[in-house]
Amino acid sequence: MRFRAKEFGLLILAAVVLTAAVINLELALGNPLTWEVAWIIGGFVAIFAGAHVALSILAPNSDQIMLPVAALLNAFGLIMIYRLDDALDTDLASKQVLWSVVGVGLFVATLIIVRSHRVLSKYSYILGLVGLILLALPIVWLWAPANADARIWISIGPFSVQPGEFSKILLILFIAQLLTTKRALFNVAGYRVAGMQFPRLRDMAPIVIVWGIALIIMALENDFGPALLLFTTVLGMIYLATGRESWLIIGGVLVAIGGVGIYTISDKIQSRVNNFLDPIAHYDTTGYQLSQALFGLSWGGPGGTGLGQGFPQEVPVAHSDFILAAVGEELGLAGLAAILILFAILATRGFKAAMGTTDSYGKLLAGGLSITVIVQVFVVVAGISALMPMTGLTTPFMSQGGSSLMANYILLALLIRVSEEARS
Repeated sequence: MRFRAKEFGLLILAAVVLTAAVINLELALGNPLTWEVAWIIGGFVAIFAGAHVALSILAPNSDQIMLPVAALLNAFGLIMIYRLDDALDTDLASKQVLWSVVGVGLFVATLIIVRSHRVLSKYSYILGLVGLILLALPIVWLWAPANADARIWISIGPFSVQPGEFSKILLILFIAQLLTTKRALFNVAGYRVAGMQFPRLRDMAPIVIVWGIALIIMALENDFGPALLLFTTVLGMIYLATGRESWLIIGGVLVAIGGVGIYTISDKIQSRVNNFLDPIAHYDTTGYQLSQALFGLSWGGPGGTGLGQGFPQEVPVAHSDFILAAVGEELGLAGLAAILILFAILATRGFKAAMGTTDSYGKLLAGGLSITVIVQVFVVVAGISALMPMTGLTTPFMSQGGSSLMANYILLALLIRVSEEARS
């Protein structure tokens, strides 16, 4: 066991931020300090104290920045969910603490089971198959949550689970192994156009297959968020493996073709594109959510309205898909920029772990996991600010719900395991 002083100090800072924000929020709303406040703060401290001890034992040489960054993002999520609880008279923050316990429990379990990321390469093809099954499972599942407009959830008793959150990790494990073993295939000389080397048509089969799978999933699930995340992550990993810009151009063309094709057959996608082009024109119907988010972001301005002083509850599903809109309203551009910087730090540390490890599989694994975080956050921010159509993706570590938290803590554990081997 090794004392990780930097991580310990940063975790204390995250706990201080949460404590100060929650108490300030209660005072701003004129509420008394209750046991729920103590539960949220005490639960947070206990959760990450346990995670810190576990890392000191299981991965003593690993990166000391990643866990505190994830903890601070989790804290910001709890703060905004607690804020929305007061406005909507719900009790989601207490449940989010419990989901955080489960998520960190899976984080520790992953570190115990995966003693070396290299072991995963032996099972990557099986894990990839499981990932595809999970991704397609909502299409055939008999029970789905009520009022769900996309088939990306399954219901198990009183719980709803989004299998795609876990499948993205399993598919990254598979793609990392595929690129490691078939790397030469992607680097074969082909056609030279405008100074760039393009692959031969027959060597494009893997990316075309992934593109086809993404399109099928998009069409059957009536949602393009998970498929877009999968395809973009795979494209980024291919670029990491080859260093060829031509693959990015090919991927961009495939996205354009697939996007136009799906747009022509999906009423939901057409609606989201129309809302993206002019949300105010559809304010009374499908554009209401995005319009309210834009109003809130505009009102928040550079410094925000202040915790408890805005109306983020006017944005439907603000606790999940649009939690960053709530942050932008009450904490302003400054608070939103701080959160984006935290995500940038997390991804940067992931890429640093990728560069530090000696094996190609580890490099592509850590790189792919970092890319998926970047893409997910970019798509969410672009969606709430009308830079692109909404996708329904959640914000890692912040959005309310168990599936996202659990999957992202598993992702974090894998990044930390790669960093441990890179520093050993």
